[in-house]
Amino acid sequence: MAAPFYLSIQGSLVIVGYEPDGDSVRFIADNPSHYDQLQRADRIRPSQHDGSVQLRFEGVDAPELHYGTAAQPLGDTARDALLDWIGFTDINFDPNSKTRVRRATPTSVRAAILTQMAEVNGRPVAYVLVEASGNLPADGTWVNVDETLLDQTLNVRLLSEGQAYYTVYTSTPVSHRRLFQAVAGDARTKELGVWGQDSTADFVLVDQSSISPGGQLILPKLFRRCTDYLKAVRKGFTGNLGDWLLASSATPTRDENDRVLVHDTIEVHLSDLIVQRNQHIAFQGDLLDITFVEK
Repeated sequence: MAAPFYLSIQGSLVIVGYEPDGDSVRFIADNPSHYDQLQRADRIRPSQHDGSVQLRFEGVDAPELHYGTAAQPLGDTARDALLDWIGFTDINFDPNSKTRVRRATPTSVRAAILTQMAEVNGRPVAYVLVEASGNLPADGTWVNVDETLLDQTLNVRLLSEGQAYYTVYTSTPVSHRRLFQAVAGDARTKELGVWGQDSTADFVLVDQSSISPGGQLILPKLFRRCTDYLKAVRKGFTGNLGDWLLASSATPTRDENDRVLVHDTIEVHLSDLIVQRNQHIAFQGDLLDITFVEK
């Protein structure tokens, strides 16, 4: 069972020259050697340009802003909210990409990440604290991340204001999951942010425009699977979404049929939670009651 002790790494959040979104920004550690203490430390590859790494915010998944060339409704809304909370202002985006930051004030913001591990793609999985929220935990110390500390994180704020979906993994401590469920449940009851538009339970998938800005909003992980499925269809795949997920599981390096715990007890695959009738897709699971198995 995951323990609630996390390594505090102080540093700075940066966005100029990068494409931040609603649940991930770049972070430059004051002392990058701290990463050596994390699980999967060997996968972390700081940028040769400025030493920054891309973070994966623990417990949340905001609408996609640039999954390749694909995006979701509210992706820019979540990004803008997060950058405002961090403290960036006067943000100017590249007119060609529309998501890459050219200028911002200030150029960096002091912060600390609380992390135990990097995920398979080398992103530290982190809770994020900005200096404006209070004193940052001492650099290089292992901290018991309790409810008081969690409440100060950007992660919880994203959930409380409905800017991101509740999305947890088996690596997330159970005590944290329960807090996140309560916070996200309150946001859902009030229909804040994503919960005012969420169509995950029943949506129509005709083509990419069905789930793009102007289309239906669904759980970002499911959006990514649908986007990859549609790419496969354009290349000749002839099954439905569930068929494609099952087919992907036969290729370990590209297995997108995630293992999922329901009620923290019953393990199924993502394909087991999807029912498709023609172009209608129903997701049979409460988004606040599923836990993805960490790869």
